[in-house]
Amino acid sequence: MPTIMTRIITAGRTMNIRIPISGSFTLIAVVLLATALPANAETNAQMIQREVEAVRGAMVLPTPPATRPTTIKMVRVCVFDPVGAYGPLSNAAKDVRLETLKWGYDLDLQTYTSEKIAAEDFKAGRCEAAIISGLRARLFNRFSGTVDSIGGLVTEEHHRLMAEVFASPKISPKMRTGEFEALGVIPIGPAYIFTNDRTINSLTKAAGKRVAVLDYDPVQARMVAQIGASPVGVDITNVGGKFNNGVVDIIAAPLVAFDALELWKGLEPNGGIIDYPLAWPSIQVLVRTKDFPPEIGIAARWTVHANFDLILQLIKKFEGDSAKKYFVQIPDEDKPKYEEMMRQARISLRDEGYYDGEMLAIQRKIRCRVEPGRAECTDKTE
Repeated sequence: MPTIMTRIITAGRTMNIRIPISGSFTLIAVVLLATALPANAETNAQMIQREVEAVRGAMVLPTPPATRPTTIKMVRVCVFDPVGAYGPLSNAAKDVRLETLKWGYDLDLQTYTSEKIAAEDFKAGRCEAAIISGLRARLFNRFSGTVDSIGGLVTEEHHRLMAEVFASPKISPKMRTGEFEALGVIPIGPAYIFTNDRTINSLTKAAGKRVAVLDYDPVQARMVAQIGASPVGVDITNVGGKFNNGVVDIIAAPLVAFDALELWKGLEPNGGIIDYPLAWPSIQVLVRTKDFPPEIGIAARWTVHANFDLILQLIKKFEGDSAKKYFVQIPDEDKPKYEEMMRQARISLRDEGYYDGEMLAIQRKIRCRVEPGRAECTDKTE
């Protein structure tokens, strides 16, 4: 297979990687941030497209071969985009397709408004690649899927260090397990608790409230049960509508979804956003290992690392400032209770085989590197 040598420089380090011509799939990495924003208005989709176009010009990417490949291989991609074929991710993927042709690969984009069906079709072999949420990705790679663990990594610095870990070739065997590989992991910013009653600023006050939980994520249902609230099953495509229409009182959502899902409708007139991030959800690019050599994954994950500042730039643009007026502070004395509850949930779910123990240990090391004085830094239970 023809290859090129590309040099990626990031965080003061240089790495030379020989990439197969199919390494064009690395181009998807940063563009995928748009999946965090299931825009339901044309103006939102157009804004997202403009922002992505601006960022692409600053990306660190391998240079395509001087001679156009003589053969083109078709790669079918199951793309989850709740807006459909003309949504933000679908449009971004179409742009990426123009680049991949330069490398000898054509993307046959199959857009799904149901993430469940997209994941099922990928698992069934109807696609060679998939673009889905980190929560769904756990079904294919428990290691990469655990990066979204509740309370695991909740700051920019945490995720900058995590991107560096993912970029290391040493971690490649963990990203490439069995039939599937996590080609790229792209954080989409912090997720917070949204409530239609801003007086709910403690765990005890949430008792009896209706809380949205993703029907395929047992973590959320467990946390809700622990505080005495009532779980209500939702999926990514209807969680915003149920909150805005008063079907549920509380949801957890990334801040980038505030404008896209018009969540201010559910917050008015007396709601609030608890200013305490629970996690940083991710979007992940998965491929079938039989169709892509390991070098592609290494190059793709280094591309995410090299462009991490651009990813943060996009996150901050999409978050904006409009949500901040709804922020509600929680009592300082309650924060240790939140942390311990989330830690115990992670440990329990690890022991049950839901979370990957190695990923949780890496996350603990990252938290302790940023804050060496944390109690957990001397307690290696997790």
